Amino acid sequence: MTEQAPLDDGGADSVLVALADPTRRRLLDLVGSLGEATATTLAAQVSVTRQAVVKHLTVLDQAGLVTGRRVGREVRYSVRPETLDATASRLAALASDWDTRLARLKEQAEAPEGS
Repeated sequence: MTEQAPLDDGGADSVLVALADPTRRRLLDLVGSLGEATATTLAAQVSVTRQAVVKHLTVLDQAGLVTGRRVGREVRYSVRPETLDATASRLAALASDWDTRLARLKEQAEAPEGS
């Protein structure tokens, strides 16, 4: 229920912290597969309490991975794919940068002496 840019400089850290927890990853998978879910619905499918689910959803919401909308007395959560896409793009760019650096290092290590 927070509005945040998909991946500003601080956003990447909060996304990675949120995804580091296996329960949050499971909840994110469930919300994605259901399309939309309440904390009560999710709690019935995981081994933690509804209150714990709400806390995990709050972390996912603050990281921009899910969004909640109030319908009556319930909050229905759905995945924010743009944040996941931005995270994947950022990690792919990081991997590419490291591949380039390692290739240069390999070239230098394999170059004949004196060149």
